[in-house]
Amino acid sequence: MYQIDFKNPIHVYFIGIGGISMSGLAEILLSEGFTVSGSDRQKSDLTETLSSKGALVYYGQKKENLANHPDLIVYTSAIKSDNPEFVEGQALGIPFLSRAQLLGQMMKNYKIPIAVSGTHGKTTTTSMLSQILLEADTDPTLSIGGIYRTIGSNIRVGGPDYFVTEACEYTNSFLSFFPKIGIILNIEEDHLDFFKDIHDIRNSFHEFAKLLPADGALIINGDISKVSEITDSLSCRIITYGSDSNSDYHPSDITYNEFGCPSFTLIGADGSKASYTLSVPGIYNVYNASAAIAAARFLNIDDNIIRKALHDFNGTDRRFELKGTVNGISIIDDYAHHPTEITATLNAATNYPHKTIWCVFQPHTYTRTKAFLHEFAKALTLSDKIILADIYAAREKDTLGISSATLQEEIQNLGHECYYFPSFEEIENFILKNCTNGDLLITMGAGDVVKIGENLLKK
Repeated sequence: MYQIDFKNPIHVYFIGIGGISMSGLAEILLSEGFTVSGSDRQKSDLTETLSSKGALVYYGQKKENLANHPDLIVYTSAIKSDNPEFVEGQALGIPFLSRAQLLGQMMKNYKIPIAVSGTHGKTTTTSMLSQILLEADTDPTLSIGGIYRTIGSNIRVGGPDYFVTEACEYTNSFLSFFPKIGIILNIEEDHLDFFKDIHDIRNSFHEFAKLLPADGALIINGDISKVSEITDSLSCRIITYGSDSNSDYHPSDITYNEFGCPSFTLIGADGSKASYTLSVPGIYNVYNASAAIAAARFLNIDDNIIRKALHDFNGTDRRFELKGTVNGISIIDDYAHHPTEITATLNAATNYPHKTIWCVFQPHTYTRTKAFLHEFAKALTLSDKIILADIYAAREKDTLGISSATLQEEIQNLGHECYYFPSFEEIENFILKNCTNGDLLITMGAGDVVKIGENLLKK
């Protein structure tokens, strides 16, 4: 594998430079004096930011973009072997690194690299821990899979001590990392276009945990089924959090304010108690916060700092994000695209002011929609009324004979009100005619469904 010498900056080219993670890595390299160029399909706020900081960004992926013969090409798992830039790079003999391999090499440059993994909750938990480290004046470098509102970005370039990043299991990318502290929030079936089954997924997380050194720590959700299978044979310290006293940390006395934001007491294994109040809604954020607290305490951060940071944390974009109101209708946007995430978000919505909860759901990928068809239908029925958009294909092609109409039929068979419209314009017109003052509208999915709420707010 090609090894970067960070003391001798080179020219690095990113295929797909506008991705949330790729753009962050490109920005870190720019700050280290590297020459950075890359391509993406279209302009975005992320590519514009990179351009303003000195990166050369091409729109459209073609072999001519490599005319300057960069020293290294970085790519993601979404890039196929027939991509024109991938093909040209190989023909020119330019070395390649995957996004995960580059991120792993970066982690070696920091004293305490921290990797946050799990099927759900990575972005929020990474951001919560980032808020704590910022409040503690540790000057962390951050790489987050969403826009963290406190810094208005997905990336922060800091000092040499702390590096905090998300660690995604898809294509086993997190096995290229070198963390000192690892967090495993949960382990569920997902990405079944890559993994064989849940056993394959659990093995991947076990391999991730084995990366941790003896002087490091694994913070893991003790409610994970047969959690000892994940923690067996580890040399690092193991710290658990969960729903009861079987874990090292567990919450109690959970209450909610008028917007569904929880307060709770966290009880330690020694019986110690500390109270926290969050400014983001949902029971799931109590557990995200518990993981962040456990990591911060391992780092010996004062609890008053932790408490203030968590109270001040106001979320990340596309995680139960209030976009605004139109005609008295509150519009929330959320990234949920897995049945467990949908369930958590809609349960949180029940504690938010509303007359009727409308959910506009955009399924993400044909593979996931087919694998979880029944689970999606059941989870969505937690909403009073459901509107479906077309499946967001992402990296896939329609070869499975699945569609949003299939999901609509599944939901209707459960006796629930569900509508399906092929275009965003039809959905927006339907909402304006049928939603009323006091209703709560949630746009939900990992694609571009957020545009529906944004378009409504412009009308």
